[in-house]
Amino acid sequence: MPEVPANSPETVRETVRERYGSIAREGGSCRAPACCSPAVAVDAGILGYSTDEQAAAPDGANLGLGCGNPQAIAALKPGERVLDLGSGAGFDSFLAARAVGPTGSVIGVDMTHDMLVRARENAKKSGFTNVAFRLGEIEHLPLPDATVDVVISNCVVNLSPDKPAVFREAFRVLAPGGRVAIADVVARQRLSPEHQADLALLVGCIAGAATVADVDGWLRDAGFVDIAIREKPGSAELVDSWAPGHPAGRQVMSATIEARKP
Repeated sequence: MPEVPANSPETVRETVRERYGSIAREGGSCRAPACCSPAVAVDAGILGYSTDEQAAAPDGANLGLGCGNPQAIAALKPGERVLDLGSGAGFDSFLAARAVGPTGSVIGVDMTHDMLVRARENAKKSGFTNVAFRLGEIEHLPLPDATVDVVISNCVVNLSPDKPAVFREAFRVLAPGGRVAIADVVARQRLSPEHQADLALLVGCIAGAATVADVDGWLRDAGFVDIAIREKPGSAELVDSWAPGHPAGRQVMSATIEARKP
């Protein structure tokens, strides 16, 4: 059987699945650069969540994994249908469910079985009836065309080995006029091949960061308009906590990514 390259899409997916699956199984967060996890306290507000938002989700849903708060830019409205890419234990999905209310709905998609188990347990024990979690890869979404109004995600797209496919799938499942509201890591400049191939930096949400120009181009190619990619306030502090002193850490930033399907 031929050897699989260290940075092949298959290796990347399996590495990410195993790392984040272990976090779900162990019932807690982790220290960077082992995953996308701030070393600073989440309740300091560095990710952009209010005290009320942190208290609103079920216990065990917030694993401290993320690089921002997609709720802050999503402007969710009652009755909207939301898709959460890489939903993990469900933290952002539950906040979205609260925002869209009983007439709205939220679907969280994650490729990690252990995360889905946690998310479903959290939904059951907290009585959320307008949120569901599905197993799937964000490059191949288990949803029909034009069935959601908003796509959110928190520090997950950078982990994908096929980011153009992620944006094409987001465009496909969005209804006309739908929007994406993503918190993720993007590169200020293209990382070296050595850094891009470093799996530890990959699962730490650094090595997989694409440049702003690349992300903008992929969104346009998928069909999106009104694209805006902005550095998140406090980005430098957050990224420095992931990889202190590492040169690659200074080349990426936490950003918000917004776009609309015509």
